[in-house]
Amino acid sequence: APCPGNMILQALTLSSIWLAVASGTSTSHVSINLGNGGHISYGSDSHASSPSYHPAPEHPKPNPAYQPSPAYPKPTYEPKPVYHPAPAYPKPSYNPKPAPAYKPNHYEPEVPACSELTNSTWCVEDEEYPEYEIKHAIQYHLDKFNNLYADVADLNTELSVERPNTLEEETYLCPSETSYIQPLRAQNTEGKWRVIINNIEVHYKTFTQTARIEECLTSGDECPKVPSCYESKCLQKSIYHRFLAYDPYDQYFPFAIETFKLPASCACLLGAYTLDH
Repeated sequence: APCPGNMILQALTLSSIWLAVASGTSTSHVSINLGNGGHISYGSDSHASSPSYHPAPEHPKPNPAYQPSPAYPKPTYEPKPVYHPAPAYPKPSYNPKPAPAYKPNHYEPEVPACSELTNSTWCVEDEEYPEYEIKHAIQYHLDKFNNLYADVADLNTELSVERPNTLEEETYLCPSETSYIQPLRAQNTEGKWRVIINNIEVHYKTFTQTARIEECLTSGDECPKVPSCYESKCLQKSIYHRFLAYDPYDQYFPFAIETFKLPASCACLLGAYTLDH
């Protein structure tokens, strides 16, 4: 027969089980000891609270336009260089002739001052010669000026009538004086005075214009060594010469080739033959 004490123990054990099961609904873990070495373990029931999950924090999206500045090394500063002043060279002992202060819009007079010192229609000396303005205009219009100058530079004065060096070679009826001139101003065929390009140095080149002239010394007088039965007279003959002139009134291209009348030779003019008795 079973021991009443064991029966009481089993009854108590079963009641403990039901109590544990009843109370296990509010717990997450139930463990029952059967007394004879047995062990029953129950997990959390369906009424247990589910674990709470925390979502990962949302990081802001990176800005594509933002670019972190590169880690440049710190600049190293060097000391400022020491500058030495240029040596002071002594001034030259000579006194160069300063360029005349011409006005930017300088216009030539209709009758230059040099014409009062000569009876000719040209001047070989001129204190008011606009050399500085001519040089500046040539440098500005160098190509076109060279083309014009080549046109008048081809004229060879040796092709003109030359006079013998000695009177033994030939004797002229009317005395005359021959010379080669480089006029600075001259009166053209229209009666207007023009500035002639002469002795102008630009870019290591000197521009000159030379003409051969022959002036009668006894113009209008009777020809010597001519019989009195002949009407004779010494006559001044001229030739038309072309010069490259400077015109300050033309602001676009102040150079032009103009025509000038210059004395060329002295001739003896003979009239009709007369016989007086």
